[in-house]
Amino acid sequence: MPDTTLPVFLADAVPTSGRTVLDGEEARHAATVRRLRAGERLVLSDGAGGMARCVVEAVQAGRDASLTLTVESHWTEEPPRLRVLVAQALAKGDRGELAVELATEAGADAIVPWRATRSIAKWDDGGRGGKALTRWRATARAAAKQARRAHVPDVTEPVDTRELAGLAATMSLAIVLESDTPERLIDLTLPDTGDLLLVVGPEGGITDEELAILREAGARAVRLGTTVLRTSTAAAVALGALGALTTRWQ
Repeated sequence: MPDTTLPVFLADAVPTSGRTVLDGEEARHAATVRRLRAGERLVLSDGAGGMARCVVEAVQAGRDASLTLTVESHWTEEPPRLRVLVAQALAKGDRGELAVELATEAGADAIVPWRATRSIAKWDDGGRGGKALTRWRATARAAAKQARRAHVPDVTEPVDTRELAGLAATMSLAIVLESDTPERLIDLTLPDTGDLLLVVGPEGGITDEELAILREAGARAVRLGTTVLRTSTAAAVALGALGALTTRWQ
């Protein structure tokens, strides 16, 4: 088993043995923020399941920081048999990034930004939308490292409701979180394998038209409990429930 107390750093590739060099922004963080020194250990991850426990042999700090590492052990972590893709409605301010952070820490396998009708935040196809998507992707990377996850969730290009419905139709199961519905998440028969789509609406809620479109694509509207959650926390709570109700945490 890997040491879950060691800091995780992302690399394009993780060697199975021998020596390697960590450079770039990850090295600057390791040398300047974490202040790692020779003799200490860390974990390298390629974000796709490849992991290596390494000992630091030498540290070069500064703008061109780098760490010389020796690989002590290497392993690969497989993704869960049941993958959960979170369709997260765009949210104003930093609530969208908070939703991504919490969902990543809770185990989301992919995040799909959704241009919902009642989303106050509007991502255009130009520079502003691109910058927002970059922030979501950076948030997912940082949260995956913080949670010491072997897999960094992919944050896709944003979709509209029709595109989301098309995605829902390809899933083993698609569920829409909706507080004003009698069916509960615990009432569903959940699959053991495949892809599950979890749809989280904006602060203003999902419109009747959106819900009808998603239901036509096969999605099920369910509630988690008796309270109403913010868009920034709903996915994380649902992912925790799915972890307990399926084999994802086994």
